[in-house]
Amino acid sequence: MIDAHAHLTDRRFATDVAEVLDRARKAGIERVLTAGEDVASSEEALRLAAHHDDIRVAVGVHPHRASSWNVEALSRLTELARDPRVVAIGEIGMDFSGRSSPPEVQEAAFRGQLALASLLGLPVVIHVRDSGDRVRAILGEGIEIRGMIHCYSEGPAQVPAWLDLGLHVSFAGTLTYPGSERLRAAAALVPADRLLAETDAPYLAPQNARGRRNEPLYVAATHAALARERGVDIGDLAGQIAGNAQGLFGERWELSQTA
Repeated sequence: MIDAHAHLTDRRFATDVAEVLDRARKAGIERVLTAGEDVASSEEALRLAAHHDDIRVAVGVHPHRASSWNVEALSRLTELARDPRVVAIGEIGMDFSGRSSPPEVQEAAFRGQLALASLLGLPVVIHVRDSGDRVRAILGEGIEIRGMIHCYSEGPAQVPAWLDLGLHVSFAGTLTYPGSERLRAAAALVPADRLLAETDAPYLAPQNARGRRNEPLYVAATHAALARERGVDIGDLAGQIAGNAQGLFGERWELSQTA
């Protein structure tokens, strides 16, 4: 299994990230993508990946931190992205829940990072919260990108539009919540070759661990929920999702640091 999105640089992992990763390995989690939220956390993610061969990194500025986007941030992210452990630009996107920077500030950061990803030939990890229409409109302008919608939060009606944009769709522990019927309906619609699974750790622990800190170990619950909704064997599904991640993130995803 793989965890296609986590935040291992979060302060809640400050004292035991090695133990967290060891538990994940013992449960069969072979790769974890940890996403930056700004320049500092992107740098920290790379420092962490230097000590753990199963970590891959996305570098970027989250919509919550969009006010930190500037020429200096662009320059530093460009430099960081040269590291072979960086497989994507992210976490980027737009969030209209009221917790982020003003929409125009978010949009400037989003567009700038889409351009960076296109320039570098890297996929993007996109955050969408209450902003699907605007994000789809921007991507529909003809920007050539590939990537994933992380922690899918819309319903089945929006799935075709994301697929038409060429994106993968990733589901998190929210899929396991009793009230998530719309998410489960959406999960059943995503083609097998566009499907990903994640934790978004330390956030959004699945139902069987709800109220606790989430961690990569718990991506197994999302895999199990996806297998149930799609009527497939969980082992086959895990292999498909791992292959999807390899296809999306490219040779850097499997690159051994000791090679």
